[in-house]
Amino acid sequence: MQSILILIDTMLSLYMWGIIIAAAMSWLTYGGVINTSNRFVHLVSDFLYRITEPALRPIRRIVPYIGGIDLSPIILILLIFFLRNLLHEYGGSLL
Repeated sequence: MQSILILIDTMLSLYMWGIIIAAAMSWLTYGGVINTSNRFVHLVSDFLYRITEPALRPIRRIVPYIGGIDLSPIILILLIFFLRNLLHEYGGSLL
């Protein structure tokens, strides 16, 4: 049981970092710092978009853009923190 809880915690942590990197890449692409015509950059950006968008889309339907800023990644990261805290709380000394 401990191994499963550790795996879930690790997956949530990696997903959180994927959300952070995807948000940073979108800002850098919009600012012209990153060129998406580079094949590697395009592949990484597309991969991050495909893994984060299914979780972010329902949040975007509920939470509107505020001043042109998308708050859905922040809300999803807070939700991941909450889930990880629940794992630690109910997993007790297992984690």
